[in-house]
Amino acid sequence: MPWLALAMPWLALAMPGVAHAEALLLVEADTGKVLEAQNATYPWYPASVTKMMTAYVTLKAVKDGKLSLDTLFSVSPVAASQSPSKMGFRAGTQVTVDNALKMMLVKSANDMAVVLAEGVGGSIDGFSAMMNETALKLGMTQSSYVNPNGLPADGQITSARDLAILARAIIRDLPEYEYFVHIPSIRFGRRVTQNFNKLIGRYPGADGFKTGFICASGYNLVASATRDGKRLIAVVLGASSGHARAVRAAQMLERGFAANPLSWLKPASGAVDSLAPIDASPPNLRDEMCGGKRHRPASDEDEDVVASAGGASAGGEGSATFLVSGLQPPVAKPSEMLAGAPAPSEPIPVYTGPTRTGPALIAAVAADADSQTTTRRRGKKSHLAAGKHRHEPKSEAKSEARSEQKPTPVRHANAAAKPSDKSAAEPSAAKPAKPKAAAKPPAKPAPKTSSGDTKPAG
Repeated sequence: MPWLALAMPWLALAMPGVAHAEALLLVEADTGKVLEAQNATYPWYPASVTKMMTAYVTLKAVKDGKLSLDTLFSVSPVAASQSPSKMGFRAGTQVTVDNALKMMLVKSANDMAVVLAEGVGGSIDGFSAMMNETALKLGMTQSSYVNPNGLPADGQITSARDLAILARAIIRDLPEYEYFVHIPSIRFGRRVTQNFNKLIGRYPGADGFKTGFICASGYNLVASATRDGKRLIAVVLGASSGHARAVRAAQMLERGFAANPLSWLKPASGAVDSLAPIDASPPNLRDEMCGGKRHRPASDEDEDVVASAGGASAGGEGSATFLVSGLQPPVAKPSEMLAGAPAPSEPIPVYTGPTRTGPALIAAVAADADSQTTTRRRGKKSHLAAGKHRHEPKSEAKSEARSEQKPTPVRHANAAAKPSDKSAAEPSAAKPAKPKAAAKPPAKPAPKTSSGDTKPAG
């Protein structure tokens, strides 16, 4: 029934054990007009979509002349200690603002977010204050920040509404730096990392923004696409997997781009800024996302595991989805668009140290590749050494377990007297009297003396 479909989102938030909690929002980038909304003003844990604000504050400082993309920042011990996903640089490594931004936005590197925060704001707390001040200026009344990367923290909160406002601000205020949010892939040394936003290179016209995941939030995505001069922004919070969030976003974008002759029947939702915030605590999806047998990665590096429960919820192409929106299903299936590999593209090289071009850039990339090879060799040696020590006791334990299963332990003294015993199957134990090579006559005639007599042995 239609009224039940409309009520399901609220039932999901009230009783997350009954139905999956999710927030969805689709807006026009130019006007901010809301085309579709579901739990759009409900507070949510942002996870790594936090890095959109980190990028905005950093690039605004670049635009205002307070620093440049060539400015060098050092990796601090605090930055190096961040949880994955990260680049994993040692403390003291230097990185330009340009490279740190690319690593943060494509690989979702938590250590690079802290590098930028400490470089721009002096400290994580100082930068968080800048993030909160910026949020208020932009009208993001439901957002608060305590770190620059979105790692779990009680005070790190946003909403689909606020994220759409932030995406519009990036497009409006930083058009010359907007390319940072739709880089298909980066290459660091020998390692190529594809953008975690699966719409990039797969969905026609996709051109932004950022993904995020922690157990409490589920899989989040802020995405944008442009078609025939019209740009839309889709926000998905709390999806069941990285694939599901991409399909959800593609579905909304398809509906937004479709010329629907019945769209005038829908009541106007106004602009995104006018959506009324809901005063509540964010839903905690930890048990649903990471509890029981659903072992999730610690970072946004999704393994493309699509939830099997509620097929329409995972794939997002069931009739209930379109019933909620009041629009007709799209002809093309977004899941098919996103199933293949991304369109071929040349990875953007990223590297450590100061800005380089030409032969110097090639040398810097090669040096990082050599460093990776050396580190990998050391890691293999350490792993082999650790594995040797780790497996030896295990082997001994297995031998002990086998011997304990036998009613009487086998001794070397009576091994030959017990041919039925397993140990008797060993060649050395079963045939102790086998003649040795020395007892056999030589294969060739024995050498003779000069007189023709056989030379005595010994």
